[in-house]
Amino acid sequence: MDLLILAAGMGSRYGSLKQMDSFGPSGETIIEYSIYDAIRAGFEKVVFVVRESFHKEIEEHFRKRIGDRIELAFVDQELHLIPEEFELNPERTKPWGTAHAVMMGRSEIKGCFAVINADDFYGPSAYKTLVEFFREEKSEDIFSVVSYYLENTLSDHGTVNRGVCYKNDEGYLDKIIETLKISRDSQGNISYPNEEGGVSALGPRTLVSMNMFGFTPLFFDYAEKSFRSFMEEQGDALKSEFFIPYVLDQMINREIAKVKVLTSDDKWFGVTYKEDKPIVINKLYALIEQGMYPRSLWA
Repeated sequence: MDLLILAAGMGSRYGSLKQMDSFGPSGETIIEYSIYDAIRAGFEKVVFVVRESFHKEIEEHFRKRIGDRIELAFVDQELHLIPEEFELNPERTKPWGTAHAVMMGRSEIKGCFAVINADDFYGPSAYKTLVEFFREEKSEDIFSVVSYYLENTLSDHGTVNRGVCYKNDEGYLDKIIETLKISRDSQGNISYPNEEGGVSALGPRTLVSMNMFGFTPLFFDYAEKSFRSFMEEQGDALKSEFFIPYVLDQMINREIAKVKVLTSDDKWFGVTYKEDKPIVINKLYALIEQGMYPRSLWA
């Protein structure tokens, strides 16, 4: 079981490479808490998807911090890494998206694997839930998404965008709807602006995706085919992106794979802007005080 970390973001909104920014009392990054939880749950290898421009810096940093506690590998996501029959629009600067980033890990991953964002804290139960799924589910065409209760993913400092998960009676994903500008008012009511100019309510126990998935190598096979179709249709567009839900939606509709909806009771939190940093630090310190993590992860 491998863990694939999407860490190729340039941190433009944050102002620096948040992948290496310190949040814990002993200089820990958010990624280190993810790796610590993954090791405890039973993962055996971590694969970082990074950019060539900071590959060396990232690799040196995490190999020094983590050492040989778990196998580490590093791969690059770059604009020119597209099928040879296509030409890169020279004006494009935007990365190809999360599904393209996952594809970059194929050379290092041979079995089932989890995907997470580098700047998100998912909590220990999410990794344990995925490990249990991998150990129990032996079919290569059954994937999983770890969902969170909406009330555990909201911000006290503004609106959020979330992928609302809709599942069928068997517990498999029907679709993920990207829902924008979700907020909670002073009475605790959760809603978002709808297309009619009003607001639509969402329940606090609504399940949402935070980009934590469990895949088998079948995802690579299909994503490579789908990416070629994507390039034919949208490859010249400067801001088109090849997202994970885009691939999953195709695989579900074409009955190539099913996605089991798993649930975590943990509270998710992440960092996008510099202003998020003190909030995340306070939350991590609270978990340390509760005994969930040691003051120094790698002591």
